[in-house]
Amino acid sequence: MLIRYFGAAMAASGVEEETLDLSGATLQSLLELLAGRHPTASAGAPPLKSVISRSTFLVNGFAARDRSVPLQPQDTVDILPPFAGG
Repeated sequence: MLIRYFGAAMAASGVEEETLDLSGATLQSLLELLAGRHPTASAGAPPLKSVISRSTFLVNGFAARDRSVPLQPQDTVDILPPFAGG
């Protein structure tokens, strides 16, 4: 499964993306696993768990609002924290 981090999620995890070999995961269980894998943030960034709590998610390019959605090993999950801009 490919996990892609954007904005504050990238700063909190310290990586742009990572690949995990998971089966039987839900979006919620994946997010809990990721928060545990990246418990401390880069300097000045909030912890990933905090970023996840206010993020939205895409699974294979589609919005995933239900965190109980089952994931497949070949899925791509994007973590999109709120963005500021003009």
